[in-house]
Amino acid sequence: MYRILTFDGGGIRGLVTLAILQRLETQVPNLLKNVDLLAGTSTGGIIALGLAAGKSVAELTSLYQNNGKEIFDRTWVNDLRDVGGLAGADFKQKSLEALLKGLFNGTRLKDLKKRVLVPSFNLDDGDPDPTKRTWNPKFFHNFPGTDSDGDETLVDVALNGSAAPTYFPTHGTYIDGGVVANNPSMAALAQSQDSRNPGPTPKLGEIFLLSIGTGGNLSFINGKNLDWGLAQWAKPLVNLLLDASMGIADYQCHHILKGNYRRIAPVFPHDTNIKLDEWERSHELIDFGNASPLADTWTGDDVVKWLSSVGW
Repeated sequence: MYRILTFDGGGIRGLVTLAILQRLETQVPNLLKNVDLLAGTSTGGIIALGLAAGKSVAELTSLYQNNGKEIFDRTWVNDLRDVGGLAGADFKQKSLEALLKGLFNGTRLKDLKKRVLVPSFNLDDGDPDPTKRTWNPKFFHNFPGTDSDGDETLVDVALNGSAAPTYFPTHGTYIDGGVVANNPSMAALAQSQDSRNPGPTPKLGEIFLLSIGTGGNLSFINGKNLDWGLAQWAKPLVNLLLDASMGIADYQCHHILKGNYRRIAPVFPHDTNIKLDEWERSHELIDFGNASPLADTWTGDDVVKWLSSVGW
Protein backbone atom coordinates (compact mmCIF):
# COMPACT_ATOMS: atom_id res chain seq x y z
CA MET A 1 0.00 0.00 0.00
CA TYR A 2 1.33 3.42 -0.98
CA ARG A 3 -0.35 6.50 0.50
CA ILE A 4 -0.20 9.97 -1.06
CA LEU A 5 -1.54 13.16 0.51
CA THR A 6 -1.68 16.35 -1.58
CA PHE A 7 -2.50 20.00 -0.92
CA ASP A 8 -3.57 22.66 -3.45
CA GLY A 9 -2.23 26.18 -3.74
CA GLY A 10 -4.30 29.10 -2.48
CA GLY A 11 -2.38 31.54 -0.28
CA ILE A 12 -3.98 32.32 3.07
CA ARG A 13 -6.79 29.93 2.11
CA GLY A 14 -4.39 27.19 3.18
CA LEU A 15 -6.16 27.67 6.51
CA VAL A 16 -9.11 25.81 5.00
CA THR A 17 -6.79 22.91 4.17
CA LEU A 18 -5.38 22.89 7.69
CA ALA A 19 -8.83 22.99 9.31
CA ILE A 20 -9.94 20.02 7.22
CA LEU A 21 -6.69 18.19 7.93
CA GLN A 22 -7.10 18.77 11.68
CA ARG A 23 -10.57 17.20 11.60
CA LEU A 24 -9.36 14.23 9.58
CA GLU A 25 -6.42 13.62 11.89
CA THR A 26 -8.70 13.68 14.92
CA GLN A 27 -10.76 10.85 13.43
CA VAL A 28 -7.91 9.00 11.71
CA PRO A 29 -4.95 9.41 14.11
CA ASN A 30 -2.43 7.66 11.84
CA LEU A 31 -3.33 9.77 8.80
CA LEU A 32 -0.01 11.63 8.68
CA LYS A 33 2.13 8.94 10.26
CA ASN A 34 1.28 6.46 7.51
CA VAL A 35 1.76 8.82 4.54
CA ASP A 36 4.44 7.78 2.05
CA LEU A 37 4.44 10.95 -0.06
CA LEU A 38 3.39 14.51 0.76
CA ALA A 39 2.92 16.88 -2.16
CA GLY A 40 1.87 20.51 -2.12
CA THR A 41 1.74 23.54 -4.38
CA SER A 42 2.48 27.08 -3.20
CA THR A 43 0.83 27.39 0.24
CA GLY A 44 0.22 23.64 0.00
CA GLY A 45 3.96 23.18 -0.47
CA ILE A 46 4.64 25.02 2.77
CA ILE A 47 2.11 22.77 4.50
CA ALA A 48 3.62 19.61 2.98
CA LEU A 49 7.16 20.64 3.92
CA GLY A 50 6.05 21.60 7.41
CA LEU A 51 4.36 18.27 8.03
CA ALA A 52 7.34 16.38 6.61
CA ALA A 53 9.59 18.34 8.97
CA GLY A 54 7.53 17.16 11.94
CA LYS A 55 5.43 20.27 12.51
CA SER A 56 1.89 19.64 13.73
CA VAL A 57 -1.25 20.84 12.01
CA ALA A 58 -1.92 23.07 15.01
CA GLU A 59 1.54 24.66 14.72
CA LEU A 60 1.06 25.41 11.04
CA THR A 61 -2.40 26.82 11.66
CA SER A 62 -1.02 29.20 14.29
CA LEU A 63 1.73 30.18 11.90
CA TYR A 64 -0.80 31.26 9.26
CA GLN A 65 -3.13 32.95 11.74
CA ASN A 66 -0.42 34.93 13.50
CA ASN A 67 1.63 35.95 10.49
CA GLY A 68 -0.81 36.46 7.63
CA LYS A 69 -0.70 40.24 8.00
CA GLU A 70 3.10 40.32 7.79
CA ILE A 71 3.19 38.04 4.73
CA PHE A 72 0.50 39.92 2.84
CA ASP A 73 1.33 43.42 4.07
CA ARG A 74 0.78 45.98 1.35
CA THR A 75 1.62 49.56 2.34
CA TRP A 76 0.93 52.81 0.53
CA VAL A 77 4.69 53.08 -0.03
CA ASN A 78 4.63 49.83 -2.00
CA ASP A 79 1.62 51.06 -3.97
CA LEU A 80 3.43 54.26 -4.82
CA ARG A 81 6.62 52.48 -5.84
CA ASP A 82 5.00 49.87 -8.10
CA VAL A 83 2.12 52.02 -9.38
CA GLY A 84 -0.58 50.11 -7.54
CA GLY A 85 0.77 46.72 -8.58
CA LEU A 86 1.01 47.54 -12.27
CA ALA A 87 4.81 47.83 -12.25
CA GLY A 88 5.82 45.43 -9.50
CA ALA A 89 4.71 42.58 -7.27
CA ASP A 90 2.09 43.30 -4.62
CA PHE A 91 4.17 41.92 -1.74
CA LYS A 92 7.80 41.31 -0.87
CA GLN A 93 9.14 37.94 0.24
CA LYS A 94 11.20 39.22 3.18
CA SER A 95 8.52 38.55 5.80
CA LEU A 96 7.70 35.11 4.39
CA GLU A 97 11.38 34.22 4.12
CA ALA A 98 12.05 35.24 7.73
CA LEU A 99 9.04 33.23 8.85
CA LEU A 100 10.19 30.14 6.95
CA LYS A 101 13.73 30.41 8.32
CA GLY A 102 12.31 30.41 11.82
CA LEU A 103 10.18 27.40 10.99
CA PHE A 104 12.72 25.25 9.16
CA ASN A 105 16.14 26.64 10.17
CA GLY A 106 18.69 25.02 7.84
CA THR A 107 16.82 21.76 7.24
CA ARG A 108 17.34 20.28 3.78
CA LEU A 109 15.10 17.99 1.77
CA LYS A 110 17.48 15.07 2.33
CA ASP A 111 16.99 15.45 6.10
CA LEU A 112 13.28 14.64 5.89
CA LYS A 113 12.01 11.16 6.72
CA LYS A 114 9.01 11.55 4.44
CA ARG A 115 9.11 11.86 0.66
CA VAL A 116 7.94 15.26 -0.56
CA LEU A 117 7.16 16.89 -3.91
CA VAL A 118 6.76 20.64 -4.50
CA PRO A 119 6.01 22.00 -8.00
CA SER A 120 7.58 25.20 -9.27
CA PHE A 121 8.45 26.75 -12.62
CA ASN A 122 11.95 27.75 -13.72
CA LEU A 123 11.94 30.83 -15.96
CA ASP A 124 15.49 30.15 -17.17
CA ASP A 125 17.22 26.76 -17.13
CA GLY A 126 20.55 28.47 -17.80
CA ASP A 127 21.59 26.04 -20.52
CA PRO A 128 25.03 27.16 -21.77
CA ASP A 129 23.89 26.38 -25.29
CA PRO A 130 21.81 29.44 -26.31
CA THR A 131 19.98 27.34 -28.89
CA LYS A 132 18.57 25.16 -26.07
CA ARG A 133 18.06 27.70 -23.28
CA THR A 134 14.41 27.78 -22.19
CA TRP A 135 11.95 27.70 -19.30
CA ASN A 136 10.58 24.51 -17.75
CA PRO A 137 8.38 23.13 -14.99
CA LYS A 138 10.39 22.01 -11.99
CA PHE A 139 9.31 19.49 -9.37
CA PHE A 140 11.44 19.70 -6.24
CA HIS A 141 11.66 16.35 -4.45
CA ASN A 142 13.83 14.22 -2.19
CA PHE A 143 13.55 10.95 -4.08
CA PRO A 144 16.88 9.29 -4.98
CA GLY A 145 18.45 9.80 -8.38
CA THR A 146 20.55 12.31 -10.26
CA ASP A 147 17.69 14.83 -10.32
CA SER A 148 17.11 14.67 -6.56
CA ASP A 149 16.96 18.04 -4.82
CA GLY A 150 18.07 16.67 -1.47
CA ASP A 151 20.61 19.43 -0.90
CA GLU A 152 18.01 22.19 -1.28
CA THR A 153 16.86 23.85 1.94
CA LEU A 154 13.19 23.72 2.84
CA VAL A 155 13.20 27.52 2.92
CA ASP A 156 14.37 27.81 -0.68
CA VAL A 157 12.02 25.10 -1.92
CA ALA A 158 9.07 26.75 -0.18
CA LEU A 159 9.96 30.15 -1.66
CA ASN A 160 10.62 28.70 -5.11
CA GLY A 161 7.21 27.08 -5.09
CA SER A 162 5.20 30.02 -3.74
CA ALA A 163 6.42 33.04 -5.72
CA ALA A 164 3.01 33.70 -7.25
CA PRO A 165 3.19 36.03 -10.27
CA THR A 166 1.96 39.57 -9.49
CA TYR A 167 1.77 38.71 -5.78
CA PHE A 168 5.46 38.06 -5.03
CA PRO A 169 8.73 38.64 -6.89
CA THR A 170 10.45 35.63 -8.42
CA HIS A 171 12.72 33.67 -6.09
CA GLY A 172 15.86 33.47 -8.17
CA THR A 173 14.53 32.21 -11.49
CA TYR A 174 11.57 30.36 -9.97
CA ILE A 175 7.88 31.21 -9.74
CA ASP A 176 4.84 29.62 -8.10
CA GLY A 177 4.15 26.00 -9.01
CA GLY A 178 0.49 26.86 -9.43
CA VAL A 179 1.20 27.88 -13.01
CA VAL A 180 1.77 24.20 -13.85
CA ALA A 181 0.09 22.16 -11.11
CA ASN A 182 -2.05 24.08 -8.62
CA ASN A 183 -3.40 20.68 -7.65
CA PRO A 184 -0.24 18.52 -7.42
CA SER A 185 -2.04 15.17 -7.30
CA MET A 186 -1.15 14.04 -10.80
CA ALA A 187 2.47 15.14 -10.39
CA ALA A 188 2.66 13.16 -7.15
CA LEU A 189 1.14 10.10 -8.80
CA ALA A 190 3.70 10.32 -11.60
CA GLN A 191 6.56 10.69 -9.11
CA SER A 192 5.42 7.56 -7.27
CA GLN A 193 6.02 5.60 -10.46
CA ASP A 194 9.72 6.56 -10.72
CA SER A 195 11.54 3.24 -11.04
CA ARG A 196 14.50 4.64 -9.10
CA ASN A 197 12.50 4.77 -5.89
CA PRO A 198 13.66 2.39 -3.14
CA GLY A 199 11.83 -0.93 -3.18
CA PRO A 200 9.37 -2.09 -5.81
CA THR A 201 7.43 0.55 -7.70
CA PRO A 202 3.85 0.58 -6.35
CA LYS A 203 1.22 -0.60 -8.79
CA LEU A 204 -1.72 1.69 -9.44
CA GLY A 205 -4.00 -0.66 -7.53
CA GLU A 206 -1.76 -0.25 -4.47
CA ILE A 207 -1.81 3.55 -4.47
CA PHE A 208 -4.30 5.53 -2.39
CA LEU A 209 -4.40 9.29 -2.87
CA LEU A 210 -6.22 11.93 -0.85
CA SER A 211 -6.29 15.45 -2.27
CA ILE A 212 -7.34 18.48 -0.21
CA GLY A 213 -8.26 21.89 -1.62
CA THR A 214 -8.17 25.39 -0.13
CA GLY A 215 -11.75 26.43 -0.76
CA GLY A 216 -12.83 27.43 -4.23
CA ASN A 217 -14.52 30.57 -5.51
CA LEU A 218 -17.40 30.12 -7.94
CA SER A 219 -16.32 31.93 -11.10
CA PHE A 220 -17.64 32.40 -14.62
CA ILE A 221 -17.39 34.84 -17.50
CA ASN A 222 -20.74 36.11 -18.70
CA GLY A 223 -21.21 36.37 -22.44
CA LYS A 224 -20.68 34.49 -25.70
CA ASN A 225 -18.33 34.98 -28.64
CA LEU A 226 -16.26 37.42 -26.62
CA ASP A 227 -13.92 39.52 -28.74
CA TRP A 228 -11.44 40.26 -25.96
CA GLY A 229 -7.85 41.40 -26.06
CA LEU A 230 -5.07 41.44 -23.47
CA ALA A 231 -6.67 44.19 -21.38
CA GLN A 232 -9.90 42.22 -20.88
CA TRP A 233 -8.28 38.81 -20.39
CA ALA A 234 -5.50 39.97 -18.04
CA LYS A 235 -7.60 40.08 -14.88
CA PRO A 236 -9.46 36.72 -15.10
CA LEU A 237 -6.75 34.75 -16.88
CA VAL A 238 -4.59 33.90 -13.85
CA ASN A 239 -7.49 32.48 -11.81
CA LEU A 240 -8.86 30.76 -14.90
CA LEU A 241 -5.57 28.93 -15.52
CA LEU A 242 -5.16 27.99 -11.84
CA ASP A 243 -8.67 26.54 -11.69
CA ALA A 244 -8.12 24.75 -15.00
CA SER A 245 -4.94 23.02 -13.82
CA MET A 246 -6.67 21.90 -10.63
CA GLY A 247 -9.61 20.50 -12.56
CA ILE A 248 -7.41 18.60 -15.01
CA ALA A 249 -5.41 16.89 -12.25
CA ASP A 250 -8.61 15.99 -10.41
CA TYR A 251 -10.14 14.52 -13.58
CA GLN A 252 -7.02 12.50 -14.38
CA CYS A 253 -6.55 11.06 -10.90
CA HIS A 254 -10.24 10.22 -10.54
CA HIS A 255 -10.25 8.18 -13.74
CA ILE A 256 -6.82 6.58 -13.30
CA LEU A 257 -7.05 5.61 -9.62
CA LYS A 258 -10.84 5.22 -9.53
CA GLY A 259 -11.90 4.10 -6.05
CA ASN A 260 -8.40 4.64 -4.69
CA TYR A 261 -8.72 8.41 -5.05
CA ARG A 262 -10.65 10.91 -2.99
CA ARG A 263 -10.71 14.71 -3.06
CA ILE A 264 -12.09 17.16 -0.52
CA ALA A 265 -12.49 20.52 -2.26
CA PRO A 266 -15.26 22.62 -0.70
CA VAL A 267 -16.55 25.64 -2.60
CA PHE A 268 -17.43 28.96 -1.00
CA PRO A 269 -21.07 30.11 -1.25
CA HIS A 270 -21.88 32.00 -4.44
CA ASP A 271 -22.01 35.30 -2.57
CA THR A 272 -18.59 34.75 -0.97
CA ASN A 273 -15.27 35.35 -2.69
CA ILE A 274 -12.07 35.09 -0.68
CA LYS A 275 -8.81 36.05 -2.35
CA LEU A 276 -5.55 34.30 -1.57
CA ASP A 277 -4.13 37.38 0.21
CA GLU A 278 -7.12 38.24 2.44
CA TRP A 279 -5.42 37.45 5.72
CA GLU A 280 -8.00 39.49 7.67
CA ARG A 281 -10.55 36.75 6.91
CA SER A 282 -8.50 34.02 8.60
CA HIS A 283 -11.16 33.15 11.16
CA GLU A 284 -13.76 32.95 8.40
CA LEU A 285 -11.55 30.50 6.51
CA ILE A 286 -11.07 28.28 9.56
CA ASP A 287 -14.79 28.31 10.30
CA PHE A 288 -15.48 27.36 6.69
CA GLY A 289 -13.00 24.47 6.84
CA ASN A 290 -14.52 23.25 10.10
CA ALA A 291 -18.05 23.35 8.69
CA SER A 292 -17.32 21.78 5.29
CA PRO A 293 -18.42 18.17 4.73
CA LEU A 294 -15.55 15.68 4.72
CA ALA A 295 -16.91 14.25 1.49
CA ASP A 296 -15.47 13.32 -1.88
CA THR A 297 -16.25 15.88 -4.57
CA TRP A 298 -17.07 13.17 -7.14
CA THR A 299 -19.15 10.68 -5.18
CA GLY A 300 -20.15 12.48 -2.01
CA ASP A 301 -18.75 9.54 -0.04
CA ASP A 302 -17.59 10.08 3.53
CA VAL A 303 -13.80 10.39 3.31
CA VAL A 304 -13.23 9.33 6.92
CA LYS A 305 -15.05 6.06 6.27
CA TRP A 306 -13.03 5.61 3.07
CA LEU A 307 -9.74 6.14 4.93
CA SER A 308 -10.74 3.54 7.51
CA SER A 309 -12.02 1.06 4.93
CA VAL A 310 -8.78 1.08 2.91
CA GLY A 311 -6.65 0.68 6.02
CA TRP A 312 -4.94 4.06 5.85
